[in-house]
Amino acid sequence: MHVMAVSTVSDDGKFWSGLKTAHAKLPKGAKWKLAVASKDGAKAVNVIDHDSIDAVRDFFEAHTGACATTEYFEADAANAVGLPR
Repeated sequence: MHVMAVSTVSDDGKFWSGLKTAHAKLPKGAKWKLAVASKDGAKAVNVIDHDSIDAVRDFFEAHTGACATTEYFEADAANAVGLPR
């Protein structure tokens, strides 16, 4: 499944630094599909392909939890543009 991590970022420098570190430590079987921020750095959307929202949440929070508040959702790939179904 594609897990969307939608973040409200309080410290964009630490947030993106944490994600760069996280990218090198992805859980087995996970694939990062998208990482994008608003121009002001206050919002971010990441899409990670993995079989568990909880595993993505645990992984993501370990690297960014101190500098963002993030919500996690399963993406509706059937109605998305650009995501494999």
